[in-house]
Amino acid sequence: MALFLCPPSVVGFDGGAGARYQARREVTSFWYPTWLAQPAALVPNSRLLDCPPHGYDLRDCLREAREHRHVIICTSTPTLQNDALVAEAIKREFPEKLIGFVGAHPAVLPEETLRASAAIDWVGGKEFDFTCKEVCEDRPLAKISGLSYRDAAGNIHHNECRPLIEEMDSLPWVADVYKRNLQIERYVIGYLLHPYLSLYTGRGCPAQCTFCLWPQTIGGHRYRVRSAENVADEMAYMQKLFPQVKEFFFDDDTFTANLPRAREIAKRLGKLGITWSCNSRANLDGDTIKFFRDHGLRLFLVGYESGDAQILQNIKKGVSLELMRRFTKGCRDAGVLVHGTFVLGLPVETRETIERTIRFAQELDVFSIQVSLAAPYPGTELYEQAMANGWLKNAAPGALLRADGLQATTLAYPDLTHAEIHEALDRFYRQYYFRSGPILRIVRSMLEDKDVFVRRCREGYEFFSSLRSRRSETRQAKLA
Repeated sequence: MALFLCPPSVVGFDGGAGARYQARREVTSFWYPTWLAQPAALVPNSRLLDCPPHGYDLRDCLREAREHRHVIICTSTPTLQNDALVAEAIKREFPEKLIGFVGAHPAVLPEETLRASAAIDWVGGKEFDFTCKEVCEDRPLAKISGLSYRDAAGNIHHNECRPLIEEMDSLPWVADVYKRNLQIERYVIGYLLHPYLSLYTGRGCPAQCTFCLWPQTIGGHRYRVRSAENVADEMAYMQKLFPQVKEFFFDDDTFTANLPRAREIAKRLGKLGITWSCNSRANLDGDTIKFFRDHGLRLFLVGYESGDAQILQNIKKGVSLELMRRFTKGCRDAGVLVHGTFVLGLPVETRETIERTIRFAQELDVFSIQVSLAAPYPGTELYEQAMANGWLKNAAPGALLRADGLQATTLAYPDLTHAEIHEALDRFYRQYYFRSGPILRIVRSMLEDKDVFVRRCREGYEFFSSLRSRRSETRQAKLA
């Protein structure tokens, strides 16, 4: 009945829900397409086709599209043009197919998305789960809320908005969709045990970070959650369905935002003997961290973003440097690992603030890090600030990615150029990882597990290859 499609893109492209920035990573990484799996679970006999991790190409898309009346494509700002070409290929082959686009970009810019290609019949806004369900029930597009569409004459119409989902337990589990349509061994994240599974236990985030995509475009700033019982029941079901899984990751923007509920879930997971990890802000006390550890927590994914107090204030992070230090020490004392994420190019970055952030990361000395480039996605406060202040030097959607799929920066500041931001990313990684502590941690993990040894060798090759590629492009840009 319906094909839910993450289209083919550049090799290694990660467009999954956990990919806060849709891009290819320095090390091959794939998050689960949870945002598509959820509506797919609402539609009987649906098919979820996640092309990048499975190596599917356009021919695979056409073959699958043949069997379904509806094709629903998850798109993003940097891949809209590519995804429109996929839609056009499907439409040429099967003119009768009804094609819809969903994701953050269509939710924010529905008319612009529809105008990107005549092959796009409709786009979904914000939470599109039940919008997709009603489309697949063949209801008239004009009667479906949360949807914009093109009529037979080519005119574009915008229906009333669909309210956000309040009763989160009304959503079906994604477990069966994963089992039916995904090869879970193809999903890998360097700092998570393999194989892993990720899913949402709630949507929305109370934090106000100006650059974060999902709360500002789809999920909102209220944390709406599934009950602890509902989550634990799905986890028990997943244990039986996927006995090979070594770790479960809760991809909620901030799983720890509702601490009483998080504690209740942890208690239930502890009884199941599950190893789990989650996103968290760096604001938990030591006792809370130890409680989670005692009930199966292995790792926190934490957005530190910057080591400069003024930048943290500019982006409305809501967590101070000192609180981050205390949290990190609490994790170290409890034996809980931390994967820290940092962002270069946030307003208003300078050479000095970059150096402070690198030194701060070295001081924290967490298990592993990821360094991203600030990405002004439409719909975010960062995008509006960049437009208003002239920081956005290239507003073309595709400019957020290089030709090879790695992130590119579209921001520059009075005292900091594009090239300097790119160059700083390479330097950040080298100055962090080329120290005795990180090297010893990596070597120790390799010696403890032969599978990890193989993974780390592959990751090391990919990591250095991507850094060489970035340095080469930076040099060419300077020469130009």
